[in-house]
Formats: sequence, C-alpha cells, structure tokens
Amino acid sequence: MGKRVLDLILASLMFIILFPVFLLLFVILSFEHGGKPFFKQDRPGKNGQIFKIFKFKTMSDKRDEIGNLLSDAERITFLGRLIRKSSLDEIPQLINILRGEMSLVGPRPLLVEYLPLYNSKQLKRHNVLPGITGWAQINGRNTISWEEKFELDVWYVNNLSLWLDLKILFITFFNVIRGKGVSQQGHVSMGKFQGTDNQGKIEQSHKKSLIEK
Repeated sequence: MGKRVLDLILASLMFIILFPVFLLLFVILSFEHGGKPFFKQDRPGKNGQIFKIFKFKTMSDKRDEIGNLLSDAERITFLGRLIRKSSLDEIPQLINILRGEMSLVGPRPLLVEYLPLYNSKQLKRHNVLPGITGWAQINGRNTISWEEKFELDVWYVNNLSLWLDLKILFITFFNVIRGKGVSQQGHVSMGKFQGTDNQGKIEQSHKKSLIEK
C-alpha cells in the first residue's frame, strides 16, 4: 500500500515538473519521426501480465534492402543518443505508473521473448511490478551481465521495503546526472539475453576465480 501511494504521489509530481520537457520532446520527436514520437512495445509486468510500455523514440525505422531493421547503432539518432544518455526517454513511463502497470522502483520490464528463457529463480523478478529504475540499475545497469542483473533483481524482490525504494531513487538521481551505466561495451544499450546455460555458469565461475586470484 505504501509503495503504491509513493508511486502515485511522486509520479504525479514528476510528470507536472517534467511536463515542459515532455511537451518539448513530444514536438521535436514528432517532426523527427514523422508524427510518431513514442516507442511502444509489449512487455511482461507483474506475474508476467503483458502491458504496453511507453518511451520516447530514440531510433529511426531504417531497414536494409530486404526489409529487416538495421542494428541499434545504425538506427539511433544524434538526438536519441542524447535523450537516452540523460534518461529523458523514460519520462512517458510515468503514464505506465499512473495506470498501475509499473512502479518507480522494480526490475526493469524486458522483452516478452525472454519469458521462456528464465530459470525458476530468475522468474521471481516478475513477482512485483516492474520499475523505471531498480536495484540492478544502480549497481551497474547495462554494464553488467544478464545473470548478474537477474541476481540483483531477485535480491530486490526478496528484500522489498519502502526504505530500499527511497535509497534506490536517491542513488538513481545522481546516476542519471552522471549518465552512469547507460550502455554496455560494444552495444548502444544492452546485448540480447540468450538464456542461462551451464556453459555460461562455468564461464562466470571461471571469471570470478580469476578475479579472486
């Protein structure tokens, strides 16, 4: 109950404060993307329930000669890169929060296609509402591996509290100012999750042992 009240109060205040920025980006991106300023996509929420996430569009719809979308690096625009670095592309998700589909804090809502790839422990990240920011986002965001990210997500679910949410929001504010952890090396954002297999676990264990040595 306290978490939902916090979401409603803060999301409403943030939307009011950021409305001039929202309106400006809406107009600019409408011109840049032919009247389509928003990126909308199905994402799994709490208990895997599908909802439509809203973000400001940061990539073009450029395709190759056979109709396939070009890579993220080829499609992201100059303005889109700036918007993503400052996390302003996340502003429309305040609408998702007000609609009760997301929370300010929680595991990030990922692609629907990832659902069958999670193991039983990783699926626990869907026991709570997804968030704009979360424990994984302030501990590496897109610079850590998927397995590390999911471990952090599950830890958050198991240790959920109002004080933890406030701590995450406080740290997120300073991380956004510094543009920390926006992209993973070699990617505009984060490489796709391919599933956790035994080989991946072995490689992670090997890397850990080398670090400890």
